[in-house]
Amino acid sequence: MADSLLLVDIGNTCIKLMLSRPGAQGTVCSLPTKAVYTVDSLGLSLCQLFAVHGVDVSQLSACVFCSVVPDVAALFRLACERYLHLAPLSFPEDFSIDMVNGYERPQEVGADRLLAAFAARRLFPAPRSLISVDFGTATTFDCVTDNVYLGGLICPGLFSSRDALASATARLPRISLAGVEQEVSIGKNTATSMAQGFFFGFAAMTEGLCERLRRQMPGPVFVIGTGGIAGELSGICRAFDAVRPDLILEGLKLLWDERSRRS
Repeated sequence: MADSLLLVDIGNTCIKLMLSRPGAQGTVCSLPTKAVYTVDSLGLSLCQLFAVHGVDVSQLSACVFCSVVPDVAALFRLACERYLHLAPLSFPEDFSIDMVNGYERPQEVGADRLLAAFAARRLFPAPRSLISVDFGTATTFDCVTDNVYLGGLICPGLFSSRDALASATARLPRISLAGVEQEVSIGKNTATSMAQGFFFGFAAMTEGLCERLRRQMPGPVFVIGTGGIAGELSGICRAFDAVRPDLILEGLKLLWDERSRRS
């Protein structure tokens, strides 16, 4: 396991981790981003998580991460150095990508959005245009034509919308969204009504926005779904041409591989 690479996506809700070995991609694990961490508690959480999965941290060769939460990124960097004995590399600080950033203010683009666009283009080089739809704390639509990141849309996230609705209303519960029916039905109780509304509402939003974005991009246009519920929504959402649940982690691996080939 000497060549094991740790890939980490620090989002607003979860810290997703994956161990990549030659010829194999490991299981994706997660820790809550909003936990109250110190360097030591985060480092110990990482060690405990690896121990459960039989990973000897002394055999890790490198770590690459992407973060949209600066405070947690700083803690993670120190925890890696103290507990994993690694000096992690981060995107975009330690990497450059061969993609034109067409955003009006390029520095405003979230690292996760730009990395998802880069990964989508590398994984799907044939279509002239791409739309990456990431279902995270927010739902983001990121558009690429040729090798240019064009920008996109930022919409509410499914789970954050559910939590906001439950906290802002007196009689609507915080429901589970586990499981997706293949056809919309008329809800006969509050929990079913809400679940149907959220799942099929977000599926319809995705279909409608992708259709509108397609009209502004030269074809063919290829749509990739990623993030928390992309796999579940793929059964009811007609917008997706492919689903890559961990596109950002794949993008980190692609960055590392390109850097290794150049060195």
